[in-house]
Amino acid sequence: MNLNERASGVLLHISSLPGPHGIGDLGPTSLHFIDWLAGCGQTVWQLLPTTPIGPGDSPYQSVSAFAGSPLMVALEPLIERGWLAAPVAPDFDANRVDFAKVVPWREQQLRAAFAGFQARATAADRQSLADWIEAESQWADDYALFMALERAHGGACWWDWAPELRARKKAALKAARVAQAEEIAFWQFVQWQFDGQLAQMKAYANAKGVRIMGDLPIFIAHHSADCWSHPELYFLDDDYQPTVVAGVPPDDLGPLGQRWGNPLYRWDKMKRGGFAWWVQRVRRALAQADVFRIDHFRGFAGYYEIPASCPTAMEGRWVKGPGQALFDAIAAELGELPIVAEDLGLITPDVIELRDGCGFPGMKILQFAFGGDGAHEFLPHNYGRPFVVYTGTHDNDTVRGWWLAAKPHERAFAGAYLACGEHDVHWAMIRAAANSVANLAVFPLQDVLGLDSTHRMNTPGTLGGPNWTWRFTWDRVGPEPGRVLALITATSGRGPMALANLDV
Repeated sequence: MNLNERASGVLLHISSLPGPHGIGDLGPTSLHFIDWLAGCGQTVWQLLPTTPIGPGDSPYQSVSAFAGSPLMVALEPLIERGWLAAPVAPDFDANRVDFAKVVPWREQQLRAAFAGFQARATAADRQSLADWIEAESQWADDYALFMALERAHGGACWWDWAPELRARKKAALKAARVAQAEEIAFWQFVQWQFDGQLAQMKAYANAKGVRIMGDLPIFIAHHSADCWSHPELYFLDDDYQPTVVAGVPPDDLGPLGQRWGNPLYRWDKMKRGGFAWWVQRVRRALAQADVFRIDHFRGFAGYYEIPASCPTAMEGRWVKGPGQALFDAIAAELGELPIVAEDLGLITPDVIELRDGCGFPGMKILQFAFGGDGAHEFLPHNYGRPFVVYTGTHDNDTVRGWWLAAKPHERAFAGAYLACGEHDVHWAMIRAAANSVANLAVFPLQDVLGLDSTHRMNTPGTLGGPNWTWRFTWDRVGPEPGRVLALITATSGRGPMALANLDV
């Protein structure tokens, strides 16, 4: 994807799509949404991470940096191939994902489909799976074994497994692969289906002129196949516990800072190995998307290191990151990198130098623009072209919710700058973003629909509750949002003028 082209798109996670099976997936509704995007003149669909969810149902705390979420594997293709009987779904909430209810039910359906595959798969299907297993063995072998051992240990974290398994003794791993062969085969089957369905969805989108924008978290979860399979790449003690963890320091938004708890990379060892793990990770990301955003990009210039013994982020220090050497090594292997740098938070000159040195566009968030005066860097008249502008991200409130909760100065400034009120602030912000010179403008679907705070995707620093659960239904969309979005897109030069239905 050429990030220097003028374009626009919509931010919506796959889990938020409509559908009968409790959570959005890679099935027919994903294709319907692509049709809707194309009809509105949008050429980018931005997703959140498609990896399995972790604690708090977050896609940013996954058990694997490489695997796809089993929850996103659509059931319809499994039914069509005769591997799964059409299930009678429970009475799922169409507006929210009930993970406690959805996760076990979806896994039950996938296990039934795997049994159907074993009994009725064609020779061609079996060969396709075998080819996939061979092609993806570099990460999938450890992932599938990790998932099997997690189940065998009753869901316990890997550092509480049998000592010979947590230490990855060769004889123990060999025996486990034999003992867990059936469970390993199940997880390989699920990932094969995920990859195939995602590839079909991406091909459909590209054929419609829509490019997929992925999302790559910078850090990995402690309880993950990645940390278990390569503990030498992280700061862990003799009991495999992190000695230091990731986060961000206290600021105006959080007096205690944010303690994320992710183990930190041993960049020195990664560099000596040619950053091979990162090359592999980015290669897979580029196979799944046309472009991707790297979360917390500033951590590559300098990251905040918190002693694991500290329960908050009050204690910590800034440590120099790998810098451009990392991206030079990746580019040497993979070529030009279509990456968007999430350069938000405490941004220092070294972050800007790294971003610009790599040639990556940064991000501008309109909701952050109205706390000062006309010189604020997030106001549209102050942008340059190599940026991606958002009305808000998945971590922000919706535009309407922001307006209702804004400080009086912010609301007055925004109302004057955007010439709007509560009833049309979402369209005013979308129009301002679209009319800016930034090459790419992205709008959360909640803002296109003008929804309030009850529809936000995530509130940073909180766990559980409504986070990550939001879904939409097609009856909420109607024809008007798409019509207006097409008008704004066309008249701002981000889409075909024919969609505007103007007499020109």
